[in-house]
Amino acid sequence: MNKKPVTAIIVGAGHRAMVYSKLALTNPELLKIVGVADPNPIRRKQCMEKFGFSEDMCFENADELAKKGKLADTIINGTMDEQHIETAVPLLNCGYDMLLEKPFAVNEEEMRELVDCAKKNNSKVMICHVLRYTPFYYGIKKRIVDGEIGDIINIQTNEHVSYHHLSTSYVRGKWANSNKCHTSMLLAKCCHDLDIIMWMMAETKPTQISSFGSKYQFKPENAPKGAGTICMKDCPLVDTCVYSTKRLYIDHPDRWAFYVWDALEGIENPTIEDKIKLMKSDSPYARCMFKCDNNVVDHQSVLINFASGATATHNMVGGSSEPRRNIHIIGTKGEIFGNFEESKFYVSKIDPSPDAHNGECRIEEVDLNVNGDMVGAYGGHGGGDQGIIADLYDYLCGTYNGCSVADISVSVANHLIGFAAERARHTDTVVDVDKYFSEFGLENNIK
Repeated sequence: MNKKPVTAIIVGAGHRAMVYSKLALTNPELLKIVGVADPNPIRRKQCMEKFGFSEDMCFENADELAKKGKLADTIINGTMDEQHIETAVPLLNCGYDMLLEKPFAVNEEEMRELVDCAKKNNSKVMICHVLRYTPFYYGIKKRIVDGEIGDIINIQTNEHVSYHHLSTSYVRGKWANSNKCHTSMLLAKCCHDLDIIMWMMAETKPTQISSFGSKYQFKPENAPKGAGTICMKDCPLVDTCVYSTKRLYIDHPDRWAFYVWDALEGIENPTIEDKIKLMKSDSPYARCMFKCDNNVVDHQSVLINFASGATATHNMVGGSSEPRRNIHIIGTKGEIFGNFEESKFYVSKIDPSPDAHNGECRIEEVDLNVNGDMVGAYGGHGGGDQGIIADLYDYLCGTYNGCSVADISVSVANHLIGFAAERARHTDTVVDVDKYFSEFGLENNIK
């Protein structure tokens, strides 16, 4: 049977939207990109040439697009977190369905407005919780659903944000200052992890949250003695400092290129000399790591108490030597633990038989042979980036029967946890979240 592709318009043609749109090139029977809305004329032109639509389908912003009425089935909204209200609401009011980048709102008020708007227009809004679509987390979820480790007692998740990722995104980059990006690092970076916890704990709901964290490392008083302000311009430590922009970006010019070199996108093939010149300029990515305007945490711990009596913890630690996500789920019959980057998990079931492992348990190794967060045959985020788009087709067509889709009503739960954790951290209190779930009609955690 020939499938009719879902037609989509990109709103905010940055890195994430372009990743999701790749399916239109690899599987045109599923997705067809027919337009773009972005204030940057270079990006509009790039999209037009890449996907083959005409100039009359190029728009400067969401409002201009909305004035034309509904021109496609769905919107791929990859705008910045604080722009979701202004870009999503007018297009949902036009009747579009939407794939919306996480976090979909930066506070409870915006969350309520978007949820109500989607409900009013009967719009299908799918939030980009891409880890749900990875073989790693989906495989673990299936074992939970099948009851292999019994009832969950505790979940522990950890995300170690590498030193170069922390530098690029959360100290020098777009998510470094909450006054500008309007969101916390926990929500911007760990929205995925909070969603995984809530997804695994779908049979119960959270009742209390506590959280601790701070900006520990990257502040002026911790700068190396004699450090300058622009690494490649006035710093004598440019060849030795771990966070030197020369060592991070010139020696590795392709790593984080879509952020660091965005000011050069008007140059067809920027040379290394162009990049060195940028690193000697007032680019935010050229600054000393210890002398930026960052105000978000570089480490944070969250503790969640559930109505069932179960508990969960999430630890985010920035500045690690390598990126890593770990998960450990302990149930009444056994446990599951694994490393996302290795794409391998273990199922250990209680078994006191003499021939069991150490006379205690039986352990099954599940090696999915996917390279974690690396880009490869499975796409980025361990296959999640392309997996979510493949499921988007069935979701919009009403034929989806899996358990991964996080529509906007489902995503409310993990956002509430993120907001509550920040309240707990700032007020040094335990936050009762039961009332917040009730306010959003979430008497139970949504699967």
